[in-house]
Amino acid sequence: MEACLIVTYRCNAKCYMCNTWQHPSKKEEEYGPEMVDKLPDGLDFINITGGEPFLRKDIEEIVEKALTKTKRLVISSNGYFTDRIIKLFERFGNRVGIRISIEGLPAANDELRGIKNGFDHGLRTLTTLQGMGITDIGFGMTVSDRNADDMIELYRLANAMGLEFATATTHNSFYFHTTDNQYEDQEKVAKTFENVAVELLKTNKPKNWFRAYFNMGLARKARGQKRALPCEVGTDMFFVDPFGNVMPCNGSEQPMVMGNLHEQDFDTIWNSEQAEKVRKMVKNCEQQCWMIGSASPAMKKRISVPLKWVVKNKFKVIMNNGKVVCLDPIGKKG
Repeated sequence: MEACLIVTYRCNAKCYMCNTWQHPSKKEEEYGPEMVDKLPDGLDFINITGGEPFLRKDIEEIVEKALTKTKRLVISSNGYFTDRIIKLFERFGNRVGIRISIEGLPAANDELRGIKNGFDHGLRTLTTLQGMGITDIGFGMTVSDRNADDMIELYRLANAMGLEFATATTHNSFYFHTTDNQYEDQEKVAKTFENVAVELLKTNKPKNWFRAYFNMGLARKARGQKRALPCEVGTDMFFVDPFGNVMPCNGSEQPMVMGNLHEQDFDTIWNSEQAEKVRKMVKNCEQQCWMIGSASPAMKKRISVPLKWVVKNKFKVIMNNGKVVCLDPIGKKG
């Protein structure tokens, strides 16, 4: 099982696709590190996110406790607070990973994230961590019409630096406090994801081949199609918001709360009637999200589906010997 800990809704960025910064949580309302003790043991993965997690002065204490609960831990950050990030990694080293959000080349990134010199701060953080020998590092991009043209360049930059490259597309949900994210040119955005999928299949890393499948799912999302695999959040993964609410995801129109860790232990919440009601809501959800948090568990659970696509399309890329490749779509039409 996987978990995502939203440790704060406070953020120093003013991103074009997310209005969370306009609805910050109050420091005194955010759960403390001791709340992490209430999480189940033996999790496969924990993502710590926000807002901006490094606005939490006790982020190191949260990480220390989270590491006792999971096999792998990755923090999502905009990378602005380089000194704080380096201090944390000096303490924990390769026990922790990080993904820095970068929305394009310097001018585009700083405009779209609303942070002066944000690209410079993010890149400095990445290169410093790389110089420290941290291996689970990379940057991620949320793609829309406004920055799609920069995507292939950012992928090539990540590839040249030997860093991971994570992708997402804009969503509308309670978490992002927006309902008006949309594409002026759906096909342009979709093709951008497909182009990156081709590049990923050209590499010798099997992990990248499955990332190619994930990017084809983002192309479906951009076109307004249904997600390629069933969403089962609330059964194989969960979120905890800054107030201790346990939820299946962050992609719904309104929060779907299973229970609160201030009031109940995790097992009681997870096995409650309310949790079952929420799972039924998930089955009837029409959001068609394709975020890594919900897509990755679905891909692992039905590994034969992406594996079959990977084998066929990896072979297609090899046979075309670097020429233009038209990959097979994933999922059903519609």
